[in-house]
Amino acid sequence: MRLLVVEDEEDLADGLRVGLARTGYAVDVATDTAQAYDRLTVNEYDLMLLDVNLPDGDGFSLCRALRSGAVPTPGAGDLRVLMLTARGSLDDRVRGLDGGADDYLVKPFALAELLARVRALLRRDTNGTTAVLTVGDIVLDAARHLVTLRGAPLALTPKEFGVLQYLMIRPGHVVSSEELLEHVWDANADPFTQTVRVTVGTLRRKLGEGTIETLVGRGYRLRSEA
Repeated sequence: MRLLVVEDEEDLADGLRVGLARTGYAVDVATDTAQAYDRLTVNEYDLMLLDVNLPDGDGFSLCRALRSGAVPTPGAGDLRVLMLTARGSLDDRVRGLDGGADDYLVKPFALAELLARVRALLRRDTNGTTAVLTVGDIVLDAARHLVTLRGAPLALTPKEFGVLQYLMIRPGHVVSSEELLEHVWDANADPFTQTVRVTVGTLRRKLGEGTIETLVGRGYRLRSEA
């Protein structure tokens, strides 16, 4: 899953980027609303962590613009917004939620709680109620960052984990290389490399041949009875 952190405090932004990346998320950072607009109009994100107080505006306005369609972003209707702010009054929380935010977390906060809220918001894609995905003999526990195959732990790289999670949310559906690159890699990824093909190849070998199908010219599909 690909996340956008909009935060002008450099240390906090870097800490969030590192903490989220360690759990397998692809993370881009914007330090003001102008950078956020630029990234949102180019990249498709699954979730945005949005600070309220920014040097050139505020998160409330950015969130309202996003929800109103004023920001022409790809997949905007599916973007989750988690506001992060020191402004924790009832009026501020209500303003944020009424403005289109999906959740509101007051600073200071623990990384563990932030990660739990991120997982909860992203679970909406699966219409599920737990952080555990199951497709056939494959079980993926997002909270513990653990994958088992037929009950045995499976060692995956962060990118392999991200690809598998994205495919498990859409079992039986064809997912293009471009879509995987957009949601599993960050802005530093080179779209002209074979990184998606190589990662899917190593993941397929670990899961067993036939688990992930390649549809030439279309993409990849995780067999629903994998």
